[in-house]
Parts: sequence; structure tokens; C-alpha cells
Amino acid sequence: SFADSSLLSERKRRDREERLNIVLWRQPLVTLQYFFLETLISLKEWTIKLWHRRSILVSFLLTLAVLTATYYIEGTHQQYVRYMEKKFFWCAYWVGLGILSSVGLGTGLHTFLLYLGPHIASVTLAAYECNSVNFPEPPYPDQIICPDEEVTEGSISLWAIISKVRLEACMWGAGTAIGELPPYFMARAARLSGAEPDDEEYQEFEEMLEHAETAQDFASRAKLAVQNLVQKVGFFGILACASIPNPLFDLAGITCGHFLVPFWTFFGATLIGKAVIKMHIQKLFVIITFSKHIVEQMVSLIGAIPSIGPSLQKPFQDYLEAQRVKLHHRAEGGVPQGENWLSWMFEKLVIVMVCYFILSIINSMAQSYAKRLQQKMYSEEKTK
Repeated sequence: SFADSSLLSERKRRDREERLNIVLWRQPLVTLQYFFLETLISLKEWTIKLWHRRSILVSFLLTLAVLTATYYIEGTHQQYVRYMEKKFFWCAYWVGLGILSSVGLGTGLHTFLLYLGPHIASVTLAAYECNSVNFPEPPYPDQIICPDEEVTEGSISLWAIISKVRLEACMWGAGTAIGELPPYFMARAARLSGAEPDDEEYQEFEEMLEHAETAQDFASRAKLAVQNLVQKVGFFGILACASIPNPLFDLAGITCGHFLVPFWTFFGATLIGKAVIKMHIQKLFVIITFSKHIVEQMVSLIGAIPSIGPSLQKPFQDYLEAQRVKLHHRAEGGVPQGENWLSWMFEKLVIVMVCYFILSIINSMAQSYAKRLQQKMYSEEKTK
């Protein structure tokens, strides 16, 4: 029995290494073929699920038809429809980015660093330059320009900036909470069905529970600490894990699912922790970092670097000056829009990160199909 167990573990290790080699830069044709087949299987599974829940689908389609009719019928209600449309798509945009940040599929897209953080930083710099957050709408939020009314110097407050970006920040946090649900549902379904799940994180979690007393390394002890906190403290343990930047939070979702923690206990604590507490901590950090006096100090410190300081300082000064000019002029005012190498580098960084995220999705789905083939082979061998 021990020998069989060792052989099985060795085989699983080899299969996992084989799956990890299925990536676009090593096996492009196989990876694309497996990705296409996995996509078809996923579409088929989703179609079956929707058919089983066709009453909900019909209700959704009827609601959509009523909203569409309301949208196109002329009347005095159109001003409210346009307002709600704008708010809905603005919130949906940030919720979607939050989901992309935490849902995984091989790797999350770091949308806080790429989108939300720069947005909060732009609002902060504009607020201190304009001494106001009452930016004209439109063009805000597509473009930030200073309002025309006169304001007193130094009248902007930290709380005003926090309030200005609260909606998008909380929507992004809610999206990250939604993205944490798949590990919870996976572990819960596996525990209720009694079947052996094919998720490797869940298998590592069960192995960790079996060897809990002999864990020595720091990573295992950290995982055990998260698991014990969630299991013993419950709602407030989940809240504590969700309220701080925590790369092990997937383990909290698996733990809650494994121990059959009620859905609203898990999701409620996760939503409050990520969309309210953690989001305000991150938002406050960005606002303080990009406040006017801090930015000026950082630019002056860059200039103090021996030899290369002045040459490094000049692009930052040019960028800040260009932003100030842009804030005080409307786009139709004819102000030349020069491109700074900092903004050029950031745009290319965003493109690279998005491309890497898409590649990781293709690789991850191809590896999922390879896992299906391996499991099918296991099943055939057992039936022989």
C-alpha cells in the first residue's frame, strides 16, 4: 500500500510537470488546440447550467427587455436614464477590473497598480492643483480639468479626495471579493459530494491538515495560522484576513468551503473587509503618497542623486508641469498635447501586463484540458 501510494504521488508529480510545460512559448500548437477544446467544453457546461436555471434566465431576459424599452422610449425620464446608465457602466467597469485582479486563471491582472492606483493619484494631484474636487462632468471622469469658479488656496482636504474616489474604489474592492468565490465554492462542493477534487490547491490544503503538527517551514506555519484563524474565529477571522493585503486569502476561501461556513458569513466578511476596510487603507496610502508636498519632496530627492540626479529629475518635472497645464485648459482650447516618456513607458507597461494576462489565461485553460485527459486516463486504468 505504501509503495502504491509512492508510485501514485510520483505519477501525479510527473503529470503536473508535463502540464506546466504546455505553454505557448514551448508548445504553441498543442497549447492553442487544448485552449480551443477547453473553451468549447466550458461553453457547453455553462449552456447546460443555464438550461437547468432557465426560469432565472427568462426572468433576466424579461427584465432586460423592460429596461431596453425604458431606455429607448422618449420622455422626461430620459435624464434619469442617462444618469443611471453612466453610473452603471462606471461601477461595472471597476467591478470587472476588481474581479480580474483576484479571480486568477493562472495569474491575476494587477488592476490596482495599472488602473485604480493611477486614477486615485490623478485625482489627488488635480485636487491639490485646483484646490477643489468639483471637476466638470463631462469630461470627468474621462478627463480631469479644474472648475471655473474661484477657490481659496489650501482649501482642499484629505476627506474630500477620499469621498471623490470612494465609489470606484469600493466597486473595485467588491469585484475582488467576488473574485474570491471560486475557491470557496470548489471546496464546499467537494466536501458535500465527498468526491476527490481535482484542484491542486485543495489537495495541498488537505495534505496540510494531515501534517499540521509536523509543519516546520514558515510558509506552512503561515498557511496554518490563516486556516486556524478562519476556522476558530469565524466571521471576524475572515474579516481580519480580508482587511489586509494577504496573498494567502485563497486559503481562507478553501478553508471556509471545506468547513461548510455559510455563504453569507464568508462573502459578507470578505465584502466588508475588501470593499470597505482594505480599500480605504490602500486609497489613503495612495492619496498621501501623491499629495502635493510629498511629490515635490520626492522630485527634489531625485535631483539630489549624484551625477544622474538632474537628468532623472527633468522628465518628472516636465510631466508634472504638463499635467498642471492640462488641468487648467479644456481639450478644445488648442493646448498642445505633448507626450512624456513617463506616460509612454506606463502605456507600454499596461499593454505588456494585459498581454501577459491573456497569455496566462490561454496557458491555464490549455493545462486544464490536459488535466482532463490525465484524469480520463486514470479512470480508464481503474476500470480495467
